Amino acid sequence: MALSASRAMSKGVVVSVPVLVLSALVATVFLFFLLSSLSSCSCRAPSDISASNARSVGIGVSQSSSSDVPSSTRKEPSSDNAPLSTRKEDVEWVKEQIRVNGLHMQDNVLRKGINPRTRAQQLEDLRQFKGISHYEGPESDNHTALPCPGELLVEEHHSNYGEPWAGGRDVFEFLAQSSQLRPDSQVLEIGCGTLRVGLHFIRYLNPEHFHCLERDELSLMAVFRYELPAQGLLYKRPMIVKGDNMDFSRFDSSIVYDLIYASAVFLHMPDKLVWTGLERLASKLKPYDGRIFVSHNIKFCSRLGGDECTKRLATLGLEYIGKHTHDSLLFNHYEIWFEFRRSKV
Repeated sequence: MALSASRAMSKGVVVSVPVLVLSALVATVFLFFLLSSLSSCSCRAPSDISASNARSVGIGVSQSSSSDVPSSTRKEPSSDNAPLSTRKEDVEWVKEQIRVNGLHMQDNVLRKGINPRTRAQQLEDLRQFKGISHYEGPESDNHTALPCPGELLVEEHHSNYGEPWAGGRDVFEFLAQSSQLRPDSQVLEIGCGTLRVGLHFIRYLNPEHFHCLERDELSLMAVFRYELPAQGLLYKRPMIVKGDNMDFSRFDSSIVYDLIYASAVFLHMPDKLVWTGLERLASKLKPYDGRIFVSHNIKFCSRLGGDECTKRLATLGLEYIGKHTHDSLLFNHYEIWFEFRRSKV
């Protein structure tokens, strides 16, 4: 019995030694390949990762200056800090996508699968059926939270301007860049209409930082019953006031504006009323850095004569800076803007 046990132990030792040796060899080979893969890894060092993150959250570069910055060092905008205007590289990217996809300018004829009705036909349907889908019987008065007139739903108000609705983005880009706009800037528009321009300012600015004086009731209805809800901008709480005769008494008198602008509004006002408005607004403009921009013409000023206009502006604490032209991004059009600033406290 003792001899059998001794043989068994001896046999067990002899069997286990090769297993241990083999295990050691396998571990050595695995360690060798692991170290080799680590030494050849292209992973970035912590400093490289930090630099990459810094690039990814950099502010956008304006179109006028972005081409001067090497592409290898240019900072790209993050989703929370997008550039104010479309950049040259954005336009080139779009053109390249059109080219590589073989797209061509052509008439986009309505075809089966796309709603063939005109705005007028859609409006008639909305009036006849009181909506696209509607309740009947006892629930016939059950409507949406913000019932909207059909004229607004088919966006007829987008056609009430001298150039396409898309031109609002052009105006925003020019004014935002020229005034070095920030989200905390205070902006006042004289005659914002149905927010063709204002929507872009409201979206960019902090809540309650966009103000407007508008006289047309139908435009204001479009603002409150369609544009702001449809764009998801009700939470921005813009201060939009119905009024005329350049009466700004309902606005907070303590607010000082970084930007005040009138887009083709002074064209339709008597010169005397324009000067009344400028007198009331001069003290509401931030000294030196604040800007007033007027588009199309300044006949209210030029009709007085250059010297006389300069003197009258000076009595208000304003001075004329210069004339600018701004091209449209989307269609063959440009606007002329005249810039003023508050020269003294």
